[in-house]
Amino acid sequence: MQVREAMSSEVLVVGPEHTLRQAARMMSARGIGSAVVIDPDSEGVGIMTERDVLNAIGAGLDCDVERTGAHLTWDVVYAGPDWTLEEAAAAMARGGFRHLVVLDGREVAGVISVRDIMRVWAAIRMVATS
Repeated sequence: MQVREAMSSEVLVVGPEHTLRQAARMMSARGIGSAVVIDPDSEGVGIMTERDVLNAIGAGLDCDVERTGAHLTWDVVYAGPDWTLEEAAAAMARGGFRHLVVLDGREVAGVISVRDIMRVWAAIRMVATS
């Protein structure tokens, strides 16, 4: 199975000037664990995860003052929509992260998470054992 079949294509996009609280509220309202950060003044796409918010709060930072641009990963590993789920899982395991931004060319096509992969693999296993 390919990443395009398991990824979430509805992606939360925030700017680097959103506060951590604003980003966390939007992520919480959608029940998701990451937001894609696009900075119009830079090249590339970043990702901010629930872990980034947790680390900032754990460090005693003010989530009403801190901006997403200072608490995200710019050194992102991007998946392609044609990757297999095994390739995506291996990239996550190597990098020690739970989300991959999926790029189709230079455009954000979606985000795939460990949860997405597990959901698909569990469904496949259920069908195979039925």
